[in-house]
Amino acid sequence: MLFLAFCATCVAAPAAAEDGVLRVELNAAETTDTSCRLSFLIENTHGADISQAVYETVLFNADGEVDQLTLFDFGTLPTGRPRVRQFEVPGLACNDLSRLLINGASTCKAGDLGADVCAATLSLSSRTAIALLG
Repeated sequence: MLFLAFCATCVAAPAAAEDGVLRVELNAAETTDTSCRLSFLIENTHGADISQAVYETVLFNADGEVDQLTLFDFGTLPTGRPRVRQFEVPGLACNDLSRLLINGASTCKAGDLGADVCAATLSLSSRTAIALLG
């Protein structure tokens, strides 16, 4: 009985990191004089490096309409090592964006992991007011 009362106040251990995914987080969005600077935190938790990952990305305006399609080249993604990538979207203020849609992988060079790993294993999140969907 004492054991059960004690464990009722125990804090659960944190969940283990999810393996076998590409975690992409829209970490920051900053309007500059001429553009919207988008900062992404991306982590490859697969067992091998990805030598190139390029995503077709759809930008939606504040009214939810498609503003433009663009390619974001995340470059080399080493396994187990977080990377930050920044992209400038010229002529656009960040508060004019409501969401970003990762429409698919335009290029995925992933060796033995296979070309579909860049799209099939995405785990998306956003720390900004701009939603990140996929």
